[in-house]
Amino acid sequence: MSDSFDVVVIGAGPAGYPAAIRAGQNKLSVACIDEWRNRDGSYAFGGTCLNAGCIPSKALLESTELFHRAQSEFGTHGIKVGGVSMDVAAMQKRKTSIVKASTAGIVALFKSAGVTGIQGHGRLLPGRKVEVTAADGSKRTLQAKHVVLASGSTPMELKSAAFDNQHIVDSWGALDFTSVPRRLGVIGAGVIGLELGSVWRRLGSEVVVLEALPDFLAMADQQLAKEALKHFKKQGMDVRLSAKVTGATIANGAVTVRYTDAKGEQSIEVDKLVVAIGRRPFTKDLLAEGTGVELDERGFIKVDHECRTGAENIWAVGDAVRGPMLAHKGKEEGVMVADLIAGQFSEVNYKTIPSVIYTAPEIAWVGQTEEQVKQAGRAYKTGSFPFLASGRARAMEATAGFAKVISASDTDEILGVHIIGPMAGELIAEAVLAMEYSASTEDLQRTIHAHPTLSEALHEAALAADKRAIDFPNR
Repeated sequence: MSDSFDVVVIGAGPAGYPAAIRAGQNKLSVACIDEWRNRDGSYAFGGTCLNAGCIPSKALLESTELFHRAQSEFGTHGIKVGGVSMDVAAMQKRKTSIVKASTAGIVALFKSAGVTGIQGHGRLLPGRKVEVTAADGSKRTLQAKHVVLASGSTPMELKSAAFDNQHIVDSWGALDFTSVPRRLGVIGAGVIGLELGSVWRRLGSEVVVLEALPDFLAMADQQLAKEALKHFKKQGMDVRLSAKVTGATIANGAVTVRYTDAKGEQSIEVDKLVVAIGRRPFTKDLLAEGTGVELDERGFIKVDHECRTGAENIWAVGDAVRGPMLAHKGKEEGVMVADLIAGQFSEVNYKTIPSVIYTAPEIAWVGQTEEQVKQAGRAYKTGSFPFLASGRARAMEATAGFAKVISASDTDEILGVHIIGPMAGELIAEAVLAMEYSASTEDLQRTIHAHPTLSEALHEAALAADKRAIDFPNR
């Protein structure tokens, strides 16, 4: 096996493996190194997203949503079911099989693109050399013309609630519960915390979410955030804002969590505690001295707009660099870098990266929030349309939420789109495409949408921006 490559990628997560595949498609010789280890010690490509994040969490969300619907909605359809119960072991087995199929898929994709997959720890050395340490401790050194750093991220720890990986766990641990906790505590009301809380709440767990910030989903449009909080509370999720955790003690198989809020010192007792306060770049033992690659004060690898580091022909992508820690953002960066290495034009439009929270209802947005537009001092207009007025949503009995369009008053260009409701994560793609091409609300208004579909909500929201909505009174 050759130890010299055109491109060596360190990391086979959602940023690294697309970079490797695209480089292979560009007829470059490529090696992709990854150190992910499953709980049984086996290696697997795909990174956190595929093995312990995006994919397994969606598998559990799908299973538990079906369980919830069987309990609460099937009867209205005339479907009679009795004694509905959840076999957690079977649910987890399904999740695991989905993950294994996906990781096997990456191996097949590597083979198709001519990528050499290498399992072990990759470390960048000076001179574009990469040291690979295998599980048995043996080492080999690869030489590359270009190196792409895609080392990903890892869950942030909270000193006052340290992981013991049994009672106090990270997001991976919360995906592997073998039974439903009677009471579940979640620190952090972000994307991960809300999705994991939703999984176990649907199965009957009492869920308490402790969020240190005073605002719920502060990064989202606040009209959207308020609507979301209303629905989470309706589902029985106990969300406590301005709740700063000061300590956690494990005793007699339970966790006592101490926190402060506006009323002073408080405490709750839970069976399991999930710490979901965000993620930090994973750069442990990634860089040897003298590589010329720099980290910023938060540990992110410093890069320019094309993901070039300060060292010649060394690139970095994904969660290890600035910007939102989103798999699709990392994927596009990986593809961009592989094309740039091959001498092709490529870029990432960071203004049109969508965000999605896969709860029920789903939450998705792209572009600026109304608060951001106001702060910028720009004249704007908004239009919104409730799913309650959507024929398809009514047929699905999924009428919670709305679609909202924000556009500039002077140019009519769409500045942001915010959706909470059924299939919001799918619907947002139309808005992303529209904004990628600087579309106006009129462009959306003149685009024919099939009837009856959920996508009509976005069409009607665009019409409402000019008080021309058909299926809901204009305001």
